[in-house]
Formats: sequence, C-alpha cells, structure tokens
Amino acid sequence: MIPRLMRYRAGASPLAIAALLVVAGAATASDQRPNIVLLVGDDHGWDETGYNGHPHLRTPVLDEMAATGLRFDRFYAAHPSCSPTRGSVITGRHPVRYGTFAPGWSIRPEEVGIARILGEAGYECGHFGKWHLGPVKAESPTNPGAMGFDAWVSHDNFFEMDPALSRDGGPPEVYPGEGSAVVVEQAIRFIGEARRRDKPFFAMGCFGSPHEPYSGLERDLALYDDLPEAYGERSFRLTSNETGDPTTRPLDEVLRERYAEITAMDRAIGQLRLWLDEEGLRGDTLLWYVSDNGSPADGAVTSPLRGHKGQMYEGGLRVPSILEWPERITEPRASDVNAVTSDLLPTLCDLLGLTHPDRPIDGVSLRPLIDGEVATRPRPIGFWEFQVSPPPDRRAEPYIDPGLQEGTTPLVKRMGGLITRDFRNVRIDEVTEQDFDGPRAFLDNHYKLVVHERRGVEPARELFDLRDDPAEEHNLIDEEPEIAEELGQQLRDWQASVLRSLTGADYR
Repeated sequence: MIPRLMRYRAGASPLAIAALLVVAGAATASDQRPNIVLLVGDDHGWDETGYNGHPHLRTPVLDEMAATGLRFDRFYAAHPSCSPTRGSVITGRHPVRYGTFAPGWSIRPEEVGIARILGEAGYECGHFGKWHLGPVKAESPTNPGAMGFDAWVSHDNFFEMDPALSRDGGPPEVYPGEGSAVVVEQAIRFIGEARRRDKPFFAMGCFGSPHEPYSGLERDLALYDDLPEAYGERSFRLTSNETGDPTTRPLDEVLRERYAEITAMDRAIGQLRLWLDEEGLRGDTLLWYVSDNGSPADGAVTSPLRGHKGQMYEGGLRVPSILEWPERITEPRASDVNAVTSDLLPTLCDLLGLTHPDRPIDGVSLRPLIDGEVATRPRPIGFWEFQVSPPPDRRAEPYIDPGLQEGTTPLVKRMGGLITRDFRNVRIDEVTEQDFDGPRAFLDNHYKLVVHERRGVEPARELFDLRDDPAEEHNLIDEEPEIAEELGQQLRDWQASVLRSLTGADYR
C-alpha cells in the first residue's frame, strides 16, 4: 500500500462508500427539513473573490459568507466546462456516465436528479437561470420539469442583461434587468409561493455571470476604472455584446466588465440573503454557492493557480464554494478537504436521511465534514474530458430525437449564425479502447495525476503533490513512479466504471 494514497476499487459496489455514509448519517439526521438554496456561478474561478485574495475584485457578500459559514478551500468542478459540471450537480455522477461530454451536450432522460429526490420527500423545487442540460421548452425530455423541478424560469444556455427566459417551458420572454438580479427575483418569488403552501423549498439559482460576453451596470463598472495600466497592453478575443461575433479588445476593458458582472452577482446573492433574513428563513436555510468551472484565460491573469477553463490543471477545476446554514454551522470554519460538485446530491440526501438512486454515484456525502468529523476525503476524485469525435468505425445514433433537442431561448453570442443553441446526446452501446482517451486527472488527498491525451497522440503524464505544490510547478512523474502507476491504475478502473454507465447499463 502506498502511503497517503486512497484506492478506488472497481470490484466493490460503486455505491459502497457513499451508501455507508448515508446509513451512518440516517440514524443521527435531524427530523427538521431545512430549506435549501443552491447558487451556481458561470465561469467563476477560485481566486475571483475578495476572500481568496484577489487584487482587484470586490465581493463583500461572498467575503461575509466565507467569514461566517463553511468555506471550502479545495472545492472542484467535476469538469473544466459548464454543461458537464452542471450535470454532476444534478445527479451526483460524473457527466461522462450519461453522455454530457461538453457544453451543449444534454443530460439523459433516465437520470434521477436531486430535484426529483427532494420532490418525492415533499419539497417544492424550482430552477432559475442557466440550465444548459437540454432545451428548457415544454416538450423537451430533459427540461428542468423532466428532471423533477416543479417550476422553472430558465435559459437553455447563458445570458446577459435583460435575459430572455422560458417560464415552465413556455415561449421565451424578456425579463428586464441585470441578469443575476433577475435570477434572484424569480427565486424569491418562488420561495414566497412555497411558503404560502407551507412547503419546504429547494431553489436552484444559476447565474449567467461572469460568462462572456461581458457587460455591467455603470455603478459596478465605475469600481474598476483604475485597473493597472499594464492590462491595457494585452488583448483578448471574445464575443462582442453589440454584434454577437468574435472581437479583440484590450484586457483592461475586458476585466473591467468581467469584474462588474461578478460584483453584480455578489450583490444579488446579498439581496437573497437579506430577504431570507427578513422573512425569518435564513437560520434554517442551507445556502450553498459553487461555480461550474475555473476562469477562462482572460479572467485567469491574476490567478496563483496553473491553467484555466477547459484544462485539467487547478485553474480549470478548482472553484469557490461556501456553505451557510446558521442553525447547524454555528461557527465559521474553513475546510481543506477535497470536495467536488458531484458531492452535492449525496450530501443533501445524507443530511435529510434520503436514499439516492441505486446506480454508481461519484460524489460522497460531506455531512461528516459539515459536522466537523473528518479531515480527509474517503476516495479520490476523477476528472475526464471524453473525446467527442467518435472513432472512424463508429456511427453514433442520437439518443434523443434531434427535434426535441432544438433550443429556443436566444443569447447574445452567435454560433453558426444562430442566437439559439441546440443540444445532442448519442448512444454508445459498446466500449472500445479508444473510448478511454481524452485529457483526464485523478486527485487523491495529496497527489494529482494529470494525463494529457488526444486521440492519435502519445499521452503525456504529470504528477503533482498539491499540498506542497498548489501551483503545479514540479512534475514528480519520474521521482514517484509507484504513486503515478497506482493512481493511473485507479484512474483506469474508474474510467471502466464510467464507460459501463455510458452504454446505458445503469438503466437496465
């Protein structure tokens, strides 16, 4: 046995550890049913908060939450891009298990998500903002309603000012206002209705910020008028808010708008917290903020972490996360335990004494961590970007009728000349050796193995001890070959489990 190295045992039941945690927690779970609010940022990187030492950003609300609640210092997105990570939040499973390979790939209708589980337990469930797991229109088999939400005011993808959103699957309507404020306004309206029905609520607010193209209110832009002049010497290519097409702009202008979006999102979170407080709900409301992936390249210029969105380095995967629950988390704490977006579903199930689906779950319950009972994670975290292009000998059949995958809600950014987005998912009935390809990583309590691989290209491997080397500067692949080999085998075993799920085996 290699010291400090956890083992992923594919031969054991994939639910074994998580199930044990659920059973252990069920006996001590409180009879109370807390209200739950889950907030998700879009492309918000780990360092882009005041409490994590950002040199410019003003995030007073997140800073206060970090100072009074449970701050996760090593929290990860399950994937370095949005749709896959959002699927992990809903299901507790790695997105490759159900074919959400990349942005614009839908979830599968057979997946059982957190809203369905909570709804069956008596919760009123609502989704507001960015969905990005399939069209939000009524006939879509993967809209929020199909995934268990009772109500939704949502967008197929991301949005800016004055977003066009679909209410409960209806035609898109423009909701005037700053995007994050609109999300919170709709969430508050839903919570108020749930209270009038005397129902506990689960409200999921998914912001369109700070995803590009960037924009901002004048009062927020003014906060960043004096960024360092050196930023103006660099430029970045991104989407024009005026045309929806690519443009190149000076970095100082880009960051001014990006930071304004983050500050506006922070303020909207504050408005929700204040409302919960005024309504006497905050004490027994579990409020959890996470992001869906790390900063894009333009936003990563100040980060002490290596890499950015789309990469398996820390800058692409590590994200801010804070949990507030005043009646249970009575003292401020910071956690150094690895956690991931896939943990949300098993954690909420454990806290409420509920069971999750009898299929492989990649997340683990963080209830013991919330209660201050553990200092390490019980098993590693796997990350994987499945290679979307099929091998030449495989013709992938659509998993869902393409007509049902056509989006309706417009956005600023054009793609192929369109301002709406369509989705896809494909059937993969048999696994080939090539299916194991793709950039991937396996994260233990100390070590992280990163495999860089594209189809037809010789893979390169890196090994980092993140406790000693958080910036991933020192590759230990030659110094610690046994650890690299062991992690590599565990990664391979985990991939085999994931690919079995991808064939639809979990649904049979």
